[in-house]
Amino acid sequence: MKPVWRGFPAAILAFALGYIVAPQAAYPHDEKAARIAADNQPEIFKNIGIEQKLGTKLPLKTTFRDQTGASVSLQDYLSAKPVVLVFSYLECPMLCPLVLEGLVRSLKPLSLNAGRDFDVVVISIDERDTPELAQKKKLEIINRYGRDSSGAGWHFLTGEKSAIEEVTQSAGFSYAWDEASKQYVHASGIFILTPHGEIARVLYGIDYAPRDVRLALVEAGDGTIGSAIDQLLLYCYHYNPLTGKYGLVIMGALRLAGVSTVLAMATFIMTMLRRERRGSHGEAEV
Repeated sequence: MKPVWRGFPAAILAFALGYIVAPQAAYPHDEKAARIAADNQPEIFKNIGIEQKLGTKLPLKTTFRDQTGASVSLQDYLSAKPVVLVFSYLECPMLCPLVLEGLVRSLKPLSLNAGRDFDVVVISIDERDTPELAQKKKLEIINRYGRDSSGAGWHFLTGEKSAIEEVTQSAGFSYAWDEASKQYVHASGIFILTPHGEIARVLYGIDYAPRDVRLALVEAGDGTIGSAIDQLLLYCYHYNPLTGKYGLVIMGALRLAGVSTVLAMATFIMTMLRRERRGSHGEAEV
């Protein structure tokens, strides 16, 4: 049994990074307080984060190696399905496992299935990582995901520094090497890509609401996955780029409720009219 205190540094770092990845949403509204908070950050934290680049098309021809050692590119994982993109590194002792665990935890309740409805691509930001490490991490994650035949939907990629930087910079994901701790310092979040390789949504942090993940995938899929109910939910819930979450839009909800009420009343009236006609026919026959 692992000591409880070993999880404390990761939790503290994750909490701190939560304020970095969504700068305008997380800092106090008081501009002076915001400047003080920014100035008091350790220097290394000022160089990392996630910049919103919604609509940006990633460099799809950049080559990596998959968990088998084969040469691949992002283009190989794009078809008619959306993609969940995660930047991580395979021997990260703190934040990366929390991001992947949070992703798996959010995906497990969904009826959408990795490999069938969407793919997950994890790109290591450490050029020293190997396909062997990628294969080990993939087996660990799909075992936690716990769905048969889902292995084909999870892809763990490693590559040269130039390839990693080309994709991370395009996505707006910045990170830094901390020589003191011998670790990469980076923000936490996941990217949802369209089938064309464009950034559709960014969800921040290490804990992703299953509803938000589902709505992001449905939106990115542009009608290729999900149900009619999902489309109705998207009418009521809109994505907020500052928070990286979906929130209820009151007017949309009211309009949907109004339409539902009208339909219910129309159905009731039609049912009553049919009953009345049947009753009239019965009396006439008598």
